[in-house]
Amino acid sequence: MRIAFIGQQAFGESVLNALTQRGHEVVAAFCPPEKPGRPHDPVKTAAHSLGIPLHQLPRLRDASAIEAFASVRADLCVMAFVTDIVPVEILLNPPMGTIQYHPSLLPKHRGPSSINWPIIKGETKTGFSIFWPDAGLDTGPILLQKEIEISPDDTLGTVYFQKLFPMGVSAMVEAVEMVRDGNAPRIAQDESQATYEGWVKEKESLIDWSQSLDTVHNLVRGCDPNPGAHSLFRGEPVHLFGVSREPGAGKDTGGKVAAIADDGVRVWAGDGLLRVSRVRQGPGGKMNAAEWAAANGVMPGEQFGN
Repeated sequence: MRIAFIGQQAFGESVLNALTQRGHEVVAAFCPPEKPGRPHDPVKTAAHSLGIPLHQLPRLRDASAIEAFASVRADLCVMAFVTDIVPVEILLNPPMGTIQYHPSLLPKHRGPSSINWPIIKGETKTGFSIFWPDAGLDTGPILLQKEIEISPDDTLGTVYFQKLFPMGVSAMVEAVEMVRDGNAPRIAQDESQATYEGWVKEKESLIDWSQSLDTVHNLVRGCDPNPGAHSLFRGEPVHLFGVSREPGAGKDTGGKVAAIADDGVRVWAGDGLLRVSRVRQGPGGKMNAAEWAAANGVMPGEQFGN
């Protein structure tokens, strides 16, 4: 098969490398252009290293992008980590169609922050789907799915980098070979089970200290490392990372600093304490929470959330 590849970032690079290592013929790669001052996308670097013709197009919906895609005469399109809107003129151009990776168990958690939301909602499992995209948003029939466990202390980072990323790379190669061998299914999604959530940004990652310990814990770990759940402290936003729960420790006003120790800052939340091991305040990077507290003279009894 002649494969056209659309993707970006480390996941896209890994899938592109895996396909070529298995001997598949990738005739063109498409990734977004670099933003000023930013490094090359890893897909660009990989394509150049592999000798694969590269196209960097601002919008795949543009007529010039559709024409460029058609010119490569691909049999199959493979999409790995795509945030642009891909028009049906591209999706349907290859005779064998287009397959796409999505990091949730479709039809649940359609949308752009599909790894964050299962963790934030306290779910105990998630997974990924490789599907045949259509004109809808994550609505095409399923080719294959794989499920993973979300442990009580998993974060966005551990779920993605330790589970969904490596399993997803292998599964993309598996899916391509199912298409090649003529045994790739098209299983309709059950619309009665469909959910959709938008981006997890500043509004969605704001901590409400009146909620339960579990709810606050889930929000912080579902936003760790990005975008980082945050709360005001002395009128300035502080992002919290590396949290754990100490349930049944008592009860006090949510968001009140209970104690400061070498292993973190303990904050009241619901029916227990949230231990915070790292914070980020201002333009700098993350730092040890106890060191942050010492540097800023933080004392027990001070209040997050205002």
